[in-house]
Parts: sequence; structure tokens; C-alpha cells
Amino acid sequence: MGEKVEGTPLDELPLSEKKQQFSLAFVRMVVAAAGCSVKCHETDYDGVDITIASSAEYARYYCPQFELQLKCTSQLGVLRDTSLMWQMKAGPFRRLTNPKRHIPAYLGVLHVPESPESWLHQNEERLLVNSKMYWENAANLGVIAEGQASKTVRLPKSNLFDVDRLLGIMKTIGEGGDW
Repeated sequence: MGEKVEGTPLDELPLSEKKQQFSLAFVRMVVAAAGCSVKCHETDYDGVDITIASSAEYARYYCPQFELQLKCTSQLGVLRDTSLMWQMKAGPFRRLTNPKRHIPAYLGVLHVPESPESWLHQNEERLLVNSKMYWENAANLGVIAEGQASKTVRLPKSNLFDVDRLLGIMKTIGEGGDW
């Protein structure tokens, strides 16, 4: 983002809202580059923020789609050697992982630097985004015990949210694979 220019509103949004907006923008860039589209939700009560859809036809389905719950953090403590560990409250966890979901659901956690000014850099040649998103299929997040207030879930670093992996998710869903 660079240096603050006098009179600019860099500090008007609370940090949590900046993170929410940045995670949505990050996903939209990857989705657009993959040739897919985003469907917006009015609320995220059902445990998801957006739906990502493809217009492609696969062996079993035309226009596969999945729902995505987004989170954004700058906490260094969530990163491990092979995964990102994320704590979810019981209610949102149960909604996201409900086995009766009609559309597959995924969790995506965007990891950004602590300072919003470091999240991206741009010049006339390129836009560099200094963040990475890891994802996991909600069906792989496990279950939460009755009475448990939260659960820590593991998102493998091998599940980097990028164009190739997004297209891989679409192919798996489109061909009727396990989700």
C-alpha cells in the first residue's frame, strides 16, 4: 500500500474489516484468473462467505460450485512446518461441516503480514500480494464433541489457494469425486 498520503483514509476501517475485505479481494483475484466466478451471500450465517462457481462442463456435472468460509489473520503462532492451525467456534464449525450440505464447503484462511501497509505493493509493472491462503475441504475437518466450545483445525500448507488448486477442486467436484 505504500506510504500514507496526507488526507487519505488508511485508518478509517477497523483492522478486522480490512482483513475481511482483503481476503475477499484475494479470492476474487484467484477466481478471476482461473476463469471462475464468485456468487455473494447476504449473510454468512450458514458458515460460508461466498460461493465459487465454474462454467465448465465435466464428466458428471456442468457448472460445479463450492461454498467458502473465509478467515484472515496475521498471527504468526498459527503457522507450523506443514500446516496452518485455525481455531473455530463450535457453532460456525458445525454449520460449515454439516454432512447434510447440498453444496461442498471449504474453509480458507488468508495469512497476511501484521502491518496492512505490507499486504501488497504495486507499480506500473505489477501488483504483488504479500499473503497466502490455505484451504481445506470442510468434510476433512473432523467433528467437534458435544459441549466443546471450539476446535482447532489443520489446513495443510500443500493446500495453497491458487489457480491450479482451484481448478483441481472444480475438476474433483465436476467429475463427481469425494467432497
